Amino acid sequence: MDEAELAAKIDHTVLGPETTPADVERVLDEASEYGTNACIPPCYVAEGRDYAPDVTLATVVGFPHGQHATVAKREEAVAAWDDGADELDVVTNVGRLKAGEHDRVREDIEEVVAAVPVPVKVIIETALLSDEEKRDACRLAKEADADFVKTSTGFAATGARVEDVALMSEYLPVKASGGVGDYETARAMFDAGAERIGASSGTAIVEDFRRRR
Repeated sequence: MDEAELAAKIDHTVLGPETTPADVERVLDEASEYGTNACIPPCYVAEGRDYAPDVTLATVVGFPHGQHATVAKREEAVAAWDDGADELDVVTNVGRLKAGEHDRVREDIEEVVAAVPVPVKVIIETALLSDEEKRDACRLAKEADADFVKTSTGFAATGARVEDVALMSEYLPVKASGGVGDYETARAMFDAGAERIGASSGTAIVEDFRRRR
């Protein structure tokens, strides 16, 4: 792929608890300069849309633990869409998944997917799951008509792993997120089946790609 194709597959991200409006503007400036997408906290989506109208803008729902009530997730998704989000990354309720409450997990995702006309990525938090649970999470996301599955919030002990991306790609397109900080790692994720990368160092990945050309 060329640089433009690579950049379009990167969600340049700022989601930490201390994220300020200035942090969001910096990420949006960088996304605009490098041609990446941006993923920002939901409280800044309306401002971000006004600040960078040409940047593809993602935000998160039920972040970071996925334990919001379903009605809260649905309303958060609608609010984000109304504010101008182009894509939503919603966190699975891992506790209900581990408890075997698959219908409730599926319904939780379905409510978000049905509420908005934009792509929904489902974060399954692979670091917390067995392989069987990862498969269950991906299957449920697919049954709920989600558009992507995503490895991680970035707040668990580990992030994206090649083997997890390969497993997840059997079900839906994958966003590999968490610990992807250079082009070599990103390329390994793409080779394993990832369609998108989520990274706070999105511009560094592009810069690394340039150096390797």
